Parts: sequence; structure tokens; C-alpha cells
Amino acid sequence: MNATRLATTWRDAPTQFANVDGLPFAYRELGPVGGVPVVFLHHFTAVLDDWDPRVIDGVAQGHHVITFDNRGVGASGGSVPSDIAAMGADAVSFIRALGYEKVDVIGFSLGGAVAQMVALQAPDLVRKIVLTGTGPRGGGGIDKMSRIVGWAYLKAFLARKDPRHFLFFPRTTEGKRAANDYFARLDERTADRDQPISLQAGIAQLRAIVRGGKAQPDDLSVITQPAFVANGDHDLMVASEHSVDLARRLPDAQVTIYPDSGHGGIFQYHREFVPAVVEFLDA
Repeated sequence: MNATRLATTWRDAPTQFANVDGLPFAYRELGPVGGVPVVFLHHFTAVLDDWDPRVIDGVAQGHHVITFDNRGVGASGGSVPSDIAAMGADAVSFIRALGYEKVDVIGFSLGGAVAQMVALQAPDLVRKIVLTGTGPRGGGGIDKMSRIVGWAYLKAFLARKDPRHFLFFPRTTEGKRAANDYFARLDERTADRDQPISLQAGIAQLRAIVRGGKAQPDDLSVITQPAFVANGDHDLMVASEHSVDLARRLPDAQVTIYPDSGHGGIFQYHREFVPAVVEFLDA
């Protein structure tokens, strides 16, 4: 790894655009240039500004980090497909458009499902894979996402809060504190903010999640790259046992379940998650 560095913090990383099959894809990068880049894939309805700065900055201390809006998300062009496999193909096209032949991939929630597609569709492209708050395609219960999300959005509307207060964190004293801290961190970036998620994008993503829950399971035994799987122990969106099942299906996987946390367990436990991921990537 050479000494050249990009932006040093997530707060200051400029938004750039890559031409992917004739469409602009928004992305940001930071950290030292060289070695194997780490590509982040984000969650349902998320745009670039929804990544936790502590996670991004922590990994970028020693790694070249790239985050991006997939097709139709945020400032990226096109329309979001309602199929996870198509999202995976778009992610592969983006990585290759930047000229990389080997990357590490970190996917959270829907991004974890897309990361699995990247590894299945382009195994030569992936060195290591981190899958958080996610499960295997065809996992039971994932197809109930519409009801879970709808109920959370109703509670959020009545409480005048972001739905992730109810979807990502337990409604305990510690969970509420972790949620408030998380949203305070998201507000640290004040300039060059991303465009919000569109209605079309959110609906298409939800359809893709439901369709993925009802799909035939993938043969994950062909993903032979080392995998790090993590989740909270009370995940409302992707039941924690699905993450354990995911790790069991992968030939070379380790799994961490964080206590007293939910879908956003990696954000609630970012002080533990980041060094564990860095150790995994550097091993």
C-alpha cells in the first residue's frame, strides 16, 4: 500500500460520478490508495449520507474505501430494478467501471443480499466479504418485510422520528441512546449531501426484498471466499437466526451476534465491529 491518500474523513469525502453503461453512478472514496479496495453496499432506502461515519472512517484508516449509490439510488442515474440479482449485476458493473479487478465487499441489510449476488455472479472479483444485518435469499420471514416496514413507518410518523429508530435499534434505554447517537453521527456531514431516495427506488427495493424472500435459495457453498457475518440478537427486519444460517451455508465464515441490539447492531457496537472487520480484512 503506498502513501497516497484521498479524503481523510467521511465528512469531507467529495461526491464523484462514474459512467456505468451510460449512466452516472454517484460514489465517494477515502483512505489510503493501494491494496484491495473495500466497497460498501448500503441498506433499504439508504443513500450515501446514511453510512455511519464511525464505520466508514474506522475501516478507511488503513484501507481504500469506496461507497456508492447503485442504479437509481440517490444521485445515481436510471431506475432501481425490483430484483436483487439485477442490483448485484449493477454493482459488478460499477466496480469494473472504476477499473478494479479485485475488491473486498461489505454489505449491510439489502446491501448484504446484493453483496452475495456480487460474489455469486463475479467470484473472481471478490477477495473477502462482510455480510451484516442480512440473510440468505429464500430465507423464511424475509418476505414479510412490507408489513414490518409499514408498521415502523406508522410508529415513526406518530412519534415524528426516522423509521430507523424502530427498525434498527431496540426500544430499550440503551437502544434509544444508541439510535440518537447514530443519527447525530449521520448529521456530521453538512456539505455536498446526497439526493434523498425517490419513491420509485424505495418501492422497487421493497419489492426486490419480498421477491428475494420468496425465491429459491442460492447455493452459497460456491462462495468460498472468507466471510465475516454479523447482526444484532433481536433483528426485526432480518431475524438473527437467518444471519447464523447464512454463516452456516458459507464454507469459510465466522459469525458475530451482538447482544441487546437489533438490525443496526453494527452501528450500536461500532467500537467492537470496526476493529473486528479490520482484523478480518488484514488477516
